[in-house]
Amino acid sequence: MHSFVPSEIPVPRLHQYLLGAIAPRPIAFVSTQSKEGNINLSPFSFFNVFGSNPPVLIFSPARSGRTGTTKHTLDYVQESGECVVNIINHSLLHQASLASGEYPKGINEFVKGGFTAIASDVVAPPRVAECPVQMECRVMQIVMTGLKGGAGNLVICEILKIHIHENVLDAEDMIDPYKMDYVARMGKNWWCRILPESIIDIPAAGIAGKLGIGYDALPESIRKSDWLNGNEIAQLASVTSMPGKEEQDAYMLSREPLAGEPLQEEVRKLISARKYREALILLCV
Repeated sequence: MHSFVPSEIPVPRLHQYLLGAIAPRPIAFVSTQSKEGNINLSPFSFFNVFGSNPPVLIFSPARSGRTGTTKHTLDYVQESGECVVNIINHSLLHQASLASGEYPKGINEFVKGGFTAIASDVVAPPRVAECPVQMECRVMQIVMTGLKGGAGNLVICEILKIHIHENVLDAEDMIDPYKMDYVARMGKNWWCRILPESIIDIPAAGIAGKLGIGYDALPESIRKSDWLNGNEIAQLASVTSMPGKEEQDAYMLSREPLAGEPLQEEVRKLISARKYREALILLCV
């Protein structure tokens, strides 16, 4: 292991370790407006949602690592107490990156990035028309974590109104991940795109009455298997009870013989098909 104390390495190096480790990160494309009416638009990857009642999101326009100065976004939310957090997708990636440039105060990044500003309903800053999701926000609190370069400024916002393009909704009017074409930030100059084949659908765990039996309830031969990996064992441990002998006998009578196919291959096929009880039976008989 490469171990170190954060205070003992240069901040730029620490910064890249953090960005590389805590990734991918969603992007808050934040539009703000000063009291004088100047518009600012900038992306931030120190961002997430932290509650739904009330709906709260937090983003952090950190101080410049080189100069220690604050971002224009922070200056404007301190003045106005309002912002719009827009969500970009892959089609807007390079435009958003262009808008992240350190333009002088007063320069409108909507113009620089080629975006369309549309009026918000309840806050002064405009929304980004091209973004599939736009959230009008009131700033609840700003928490400054330090005054040196790289220090964060947690802008805690309550979402007052949400706008979602219909072309990213499914038949139930919920956001469809296959239509969003998400992008996210990693370390250095790296970004990533969420492709349809990379989306993983995992049934919710930990719901009352549906708790998995857990690793410890599996037979030792499965827990210490030298060919099943941790993900596969965890899926087996997600069943709510171990199959009993009666269930095992009924299943083995109902299925076709293995016909020479290796047990490991058959078990992996069953796990991939989420037939965890059947896989357990094969491993236990």
